[in-house]
Amino acid sequence: METESEPYVRLASLRQLHQAMADMNTARSLADTLQTVADGVVNALGYELACVNLVRPDGDLVVAAFAGNSAAEALITGRVGPRPSWDRRLGMGERWGDLIFIPHTEGWILDDDDVPQWYTDGPAPRFEDEWHPSDRLFAPMYAPGPQGGGTSGELIGVLSVDRPRNGRRPGAWGREALQMYAFQAAIAISNARLRSNMQRALVRLEREQQALRASEESFRQAFEYAPSGMAIAEMGGDQHGRILRTNDALCRLLDRPASAMRRYSFSDLVHPEDITTLLRTSAEGGRAELRLRRRDTTYVWVSLRNSVVADAADGPRFLLSHVEDIEERKRRELALAHRASHDSLTGLPNSAELRSRLAARLCRRPRGAHSAIDAIDAMDSAYGDPVRVPAQAPDPVLDSGGHLFDFPPPEPYDTHDHHVHTVAPEDDRDDGAKGLAVLFCDLDGFKSINDRFGHNAGDAVLIEVARRLSQCVRDGDTVARLGGDEFVILADGLGRADAEDLAVRLRNEIIQPIRAEGRAVRVGASFGIGWAHCGMTADEVLKSADERMYVEKRSRPKQHRRAG
Repeated sequence: METESEPYVRLASLRQLHQAMADMNTARSLADTLQTVADGVVNALGYELACVNLVRPDGDLVVAAFAGNSAAEALITGRVGPRPSWDRRLGMGERWGDLIFIPHTEGWILDDDDVPQWYTDGPAPRFEDEWHPSDRLFAPMYAPGPQGGGTSGELIGVLSVDRPRNGRRPGAWGREALQMYAFQAAIAISNARLRSNMQRALVRLEREQQALRASEESFRQAFEYAPSGMAIAEMGGDQHGRILRTNDALCRLLDRPASAMRRYSFSDLVHPEDITTLLRTSAEGGRAELRLRRRDTTYVWVSLRNSVVADAADGPRFLLSHVEDIEERKRRELALAHRASHDSLTGLPNSAELRSRLAARLCRRPRGAHSAIDAIDAMDSAYGDPVRVPAQAPDPVLDSGGHLFDFPPPEPYDTHDHHVHTVAPEDDRDDGAKGLAVLFCDLDGFKSINDRFGHNAGDAVLIEVARRLSQCVRDGDTVARLGGDEFVILADGLGRADAEDLAVRLRNEIIQPIRAEGRAVRVGASFGIGWAHCGMTADEVLKSADERMYVEKRSRPKQHRRAG
């Protein structure tokens, strides 16, 4: 009912409403905002009870704040009402703009549903617009839409109010005020929720940054103080492979300051023979063993383990390299390998190493097929491509001597892509052809030195003979000790006369006096010259040279073979 004093009351209510809106927009947290919204309904809009039902992420509505009755607040705050039940309520009753009013004549069917609510007792209405205890009034709150309309956004909650203080259903002004308040409350709640999310995000970001800083500090300490070398290098771009950062251990290992290391990439420091290994390791990550150059130009063996540091968006960015000094282990391995392939007394290649080097120069050819092979080699030279022999020939083939032979299994005669066939000069004449000469050397009179002066003297003789043989051959030639007092020299690119001259020089060098156990002794030497060519095995080549050596030894008078 309107009275003369109503304009004054409305002005006071507007002031209260303004203050309530200011309070809910300045609340410090989402919880404070929700409680301020509920309090504002009671303090500014003249209702005895107010409840804020907030939509949860799962769609149901929870009682988030309550005002006007502490007993009711303790009973229903935090309770949840299912979204379908709330949708039924919001679809019933009378529409007062954005408000929903469900009179007691309809609301009785909601008394037993599962939405949290507070029942109030009171007398039945005495006149038409008097408020009934079972009347219900709801003010839906919608998130502001793109155009700022109050109902164009998503439902974020519902204000439920009860028992107006004047005992009457709200009139036009009261409805407008509640509707406007719900609209402002929706904005305040949305802003508070946004601030809350931002605060949580900032807290989470700060924690992540703290964790990142801690992780970076841990990495820095692990990097700087690692006992083995560490480096970070660029990946991609014009500066690919350039070293960006090194630790003290790597600088000490290479005897280079950190400022100087930043001028290099690992490819500038690696041994030329290991560059392919480095490039493969850098591109794919993984581990490799290679040599790096120190400041004094010497090289150190290292184990290089690379890890690609990738960015989810930009792909590989850096290369983290772990460099471990393996010089001592590599030295032991090389020493073991050397002992396995070299004679422990003279330091010359041993029998196994000799056979390995000889076999590496020879490719396998079928026996008795030299004329056919020569023809194929000629075709290779003429046409530029290797000629492959079929697995089975349609007819037998006669060699140059008229002998019948079949083609071998389907394997190319030359299994080395760039192999140069080893050939031998023709027997008993010097036609200018050059080949791989195998000089088999057997010392004459060595046994008598062992018998007369002991094995120490014999060992001294063998060591000196090995030194003299090594000094008389060219770089690239091989001097090996086959066993006992037998030596073998492999000399490539010699003609028959060259090989014979070499044998004479070696014999003349060996027969010079040798100082052993305080006395001068002499030994002689017999040489047999064999020739290696493809199609022979290493043992066949050595046997041929050995047989020629015995022929030469028997052909000389005994007194010429003995040492003086």
